[in-house]
Amino acid sequence: MSNEFDFLSDYTEDTSTRFVTFIGESLRRFDLAITTTTRFYGKKLVTDLQSGITAILGQDDLEEEGYLEERFRLNEEEGSEMRAFLQLVVGEAHFTD
Repeated sequence: MSNEFDFLSDYTEDTSTRFVTFIGESLRRFDLAITTTTRFYGKKLVTDLQSGITAILGQDDLEEEGYLEERFRLNEEEGSEMRAFLQLVVGEAHFTD
């Protein structure tokens, strides 16, 4: 077996991660890790620590109907609660190209 890899990218950077736990009116507990990085055009890397599901999110993704619910396997009420919180911490995407 060969140990040769054809790397398309290999990049290391210092990031900032915010760990947040909250309970919404639905009584669902959210355990999130929100990572800020210079990659992804200013979008945040959001991980649901309970399910292991991760998504790259910006305001445009939060506005897309049903996106959070489908991506994180949430019902409508849970999706609404997660969206309300993320709107406070997820900024606008910015394109530098």
